[in-house]
Amino acid sequence: MQTVETLNEGLRRSYKLTIAAKDIAAKIDAEVKRAAPTIKMPGFRPGKVPPNLIKKMHGPALEQEALNTAVQEGVQSLIAKEGLRPAMQPQVALDDDYAAGKDVEVKVDLEVLPEVPAPSIEGLKLERLTVEATEAEVGEQIARFAAQQKSFAPAKKGHPAVEGDQVVIDFVGKTEDGVAFPGGTGEDMAVELGAGRLIPGFEDQLEGVKVGESKTLHVTFPKDYGEKSLAGKPATFDITVKEIKVPSEAKLDDDFAKGLGLESFDKLKELFKGQVEQELNGLTRTYMKRKLLDQLAHGHDFPVPPSMVEAEFDQIWRQLEHEASHEEDPQAALAEMEKDKDDYRSIAERRVRLGLLLSEIGRQHNVEVSAQEMRMLAAQAAQQYAPKDRERFMEYVMSDPVAAAQIRAPLYEDKVVDFLFDKAEISERPATREELEAAIESEDDAIGGHVHGPDCGHDHHDHDHDHKPKKAAAKKAAPKAEVTEDAPAKKPAAKKAAPAAAEKAEKAPAKAKAEPAAEKAPAKKAAPKKTK
Repeated sequence: MQTVETLNEGLRRSYKLTIAAKDIAAKIDAEVKRAAPTIKMPGFRPGKVPPNLIKKMHGPALEQEALNTAVQEGVQSLIAKEGLRPAMQPQVALDDDYAAGKDVEVKVDLEVLPEVPAPSIEGLKLERLTVEATEAEVGEQIARFAAQQKSFAPAKKGHPAVEGDQVVIDFVGKTEDGVAFPGGTGEDMAVELGAGRLIPGFEDQLEGVKVGESKTLHVTFPKDYGEKSLAGKPATFDITVKEIKVPSEAKLDDDFAKGLGLESFDKLKELFKGQVEQELNGLTRTYMKRKLLDQLAHGHDFPVPPSMVEAEFDQIWRQLEHEASHEEDPQAALAEMEKDKDDYRSIAERRVRLGLLLSEIGRQHNVEVSAQEMRMLAAQAAQQYAPKDRERFMEYVMSDPVAAAQIRAPLYEDKVVDFLFDKAEISERPATREELEAAIESEDDAIGGHVHGPDCGHDHHDHDHDHKPKKAAAKKAAPKAEVTEDAPAKKPAAKKAAPAAAEKAEKAPAKAKAEPAAEKAPAKKAAPKKTK
């Protein structure tokens, strides 16, 4: 194979590879020899078909396979020979004049990772804001938990349903022309008024109903409803009220705790105090990590591969567009985003640079994710798949370097950050939760996103904290990346789903008694692409 460099400009490289026809022919012969024992042809015993007949019968497929193998080996050989560190997958193209039986000319375009200057990690200074879990906050957490565990008791005869009550109904959903739609019929559905679990307008129209009453509810399906034939369309639900229940408050005492399997109410308080402390520690880490990454970003400047920046920006922009589509005025939200497009591109560049920097720090100081840790990470990621697919997913992750890098990314980054915390001079200052949250918010309402480096693949698992453009600070424009301990954020409100017709794509009802006709569909985690 002959190699000629045709471009060496900044981080961009281009090469022309020439693969001799005889090398491709040799690969075809090798493939024929490998496949011969399995090929059957009338008039010949298995494994005895002459090579020339195999080539005649399967020539184009063999040629294509040999060509693909030769090109892949050629590109890998080029990378190894030139000592290249590709930033992204190389772009490979065959010469337009290629014909079978001739030498092959291949053009290879790629960007290489920059030489990262020796990271300066001396003199890092950080402040840890320490917050105590107060009795009042622990009490509030327990009260909220108890509210979620509340029970209902039958209401007095003639009681009209009010917000907070539970109304048990039978229902039949119909389109505006009076035709019942699939999945829109059910019995004994318990609806908690004011819980916001149903499509807009459904719960409100149940206020004031009494046991035995029948009523027709008028609603409109959400525009983003999963069943396209119903999305944005008006509909009616004929309902019959079978029972009304009123909430009964739980008494927070030892009996309440014992009902949860704990020894006493004091044990329950200890449990919740630990949870509050864990949350506060997460906030403290978020604040410290932002300050750490700010110091690293300000102290290091070097060119980064445009292809990596573009990939990172595309990820940010797609998430922004997704959020804008759920605003009251999507077009206005998109217009506001466009004003800050250059600023978001700068954020993407910062993320890429920080990712490269953290990767280099980890490499220099032998930060590693062990094989055992990788197996645990892969096993956790596999839980989002059906049990029958989990083993196949595990095998895929452990054999594919890119998939493995994506799974490893957040833990690797955490380890590098922890290493830097150990190196930094850290002072402590007592603070309240409000002060800590205000300090985090003062970082211009950060955007969460994975710092993007060569050791972390090209997915977004963990969260750097880059600053929104100041002029966009009041907008709901920042992408809401998956939340981890390093990026506590308000959970986005779950979308309202329409009646059970929307859920049929997720699960078929097991009984004639349908799920709530207007229940929200459960939120689904974004899953990595399944193996083929």
